[in-house]
Amino acid sequence: MPRSRSFFAAALMMLAPAVMTPLHAQSSSAALLNVGDIAPDFTLTTVTQAGPTAKPFKLSEHRGETVVLAFFPKARTSGCTAQMHTYRDKYESMFLNGKKVTLVGISTDNGADLTAWAKDDKFQFAMGADTDKKVGALYHAATETGYHKRYLYVIGPDGKISYATSFRAMAQDAYDELDAAIKKAAR
Repeated sequence: MPRSRSFFAAALMMLAPAVMTPLHAQSSSAALLNVGDIAPDFTLTTVTQAGPTAKPFKLSEHRGETVVLAFFPKARTSGCTAQMHTYRDKYESMFLNGKKVTLVGISTDNGADLTAWAKDDKFQFAMGADTDKKVGALYHAATETGYHKRYLYVIGPDGKISYATSFRAMAQDAYDELDAAIKKAAR
């Protein structure tokens, strides 16, 4: 093996534990909110494939059910499309077809762009237009670049965060972990 390749392989081996450990399992210095904390309340304009919802989504109005907040960078990009398509395709089993589990995909995209995407791709869940990045800031997902980090939170019926991670949209085990977290919270 050429020297540069062996150096690269050695460097990867040293970094592997940090890269492979989900953020929810890392130290409290991670930017995510902590499991066990009360989820910050917010109100957000949401849309579905039918257009804007009749009233904004207010987190505190969903006490008694499990809420999944899926922050994502940008509509119609490859990773975000893969993530939202998986949610759509597994909606019945993973999100219990919306019965006592509410999924909200949240980005900085405007409502018109999110509505068009939801309609084109037949998403069964609401999408939040966090154009002012206030919700992203509350959940530490906002960035200086104007996009959200791909953070995901499961909030239990008691209003506490029961699962938090920097979501890996292209990793099947990330969806398996999310499914288990939802089932555990929804008990």
